Amino acid sequence: IAAAVDTWARGPAALPPPRQPRTPVLPVEGERNALITSALPYVNNVPHLGNIIGCVLSADTFARYCRLRNWNTLFVCGTDEYGTATETRALEEGLSPQQLCDRYHAVHADVYTWFRISFDHFGRTTTPQQTRIAQDIFQRLLARGFLLQDTLEQLRCESCGRYLADRFVEGTCPFCGYAEARGDQCDKCGKLINAVELKNPQCKLCRGTPVVTPTQHLFLDLPKLEGRLEAWLERTWAAGDWTANARHITRTWLRDGLKPRCITRDLTWGTPVPLDGFRDKVFYVWFDAPIGYLSITANYTDQWERWWKNPQQ
Repeated sequence: IAAAVDTWARGPAALPPPRQPRTPVLPVEGERNALITSALPYVNNVPHLGNIIGCVLSADTFARYCRLRNWNTLFVCGTDEYGTATETRALEEGLSPQQLCDRYHAVHADVYTWFRISFDHFGRTTTPQQTRIAQDIFQRLLARGFLLQDTLEQLRCESCGRYLADRFVEGTCPFCGYAEARGDQCDKCGKLINAVELKNPQCKLCRGTPVVTPTQHLFLDLPKLEGRLEAWLERTWAAGDWTANARHITRTWLRDGLKPRCITRDLTWGTPVPLDGFRDKVFYVWFDAPIGYLSITANYTDQWERWWKNPQQ
């Protein structure tokens, strides 16, 4: 505070000269390096003010602050483009998922440019880099024994000849009786739902009645990591950087014990699973999308690992 008061009293001439931006921005030995990302906006809509406030504005404000401090700053973001919400919207608009993503990615980019959001790079998740990095992470997990196979019961529409992802099913909520609950949650009571639990399920594509059918999927073996995660959390909590709310939510997950988490889906729109027996499936968007931060950086610079695998800087 004293330094700020002193600089204010002496005027703009006392400020250090602004950093001359480099292209690409890369970590610099001995300097304060800041990599900033904001939550990847989902591509199937036109952004409104609430999206901008809740998604990109706080990161943009912090990026501007870092640059004013003359810290070496890289700010990246991009549209999140895989998943069933994209397929659903594409069907509604009579487009292929890729056509829909191309259209709305351009809309998002124009909106953020109009708001002067100061991204160094605004990319997207439907790129060859995304496929390469996601599949590489998957292969590393597989080689280290952190994946397992199990059978899930899923709803299959015989008329459409496909397994139905959560958002392609509607029915009656088993908890509150709401007649238009989705296959992943009920918008009336807010409870999470497994699609096979819905009463009177209907396929959203043809309005036919799907049947419960077993299918093989791949899971992250999270229980195998529970001990290492708890030890890491105790160390990081001791540093005091976590909010009380974040600690409470994390403790709740650990108290109930981590469960294996499914990372594959019976869809065509997504990153393909590179494993025999599963090549007709794609990665679940919540496995795939966080990797988008890495792949978007990789599309900005082929030296992306200097940001993401460089904790010392």
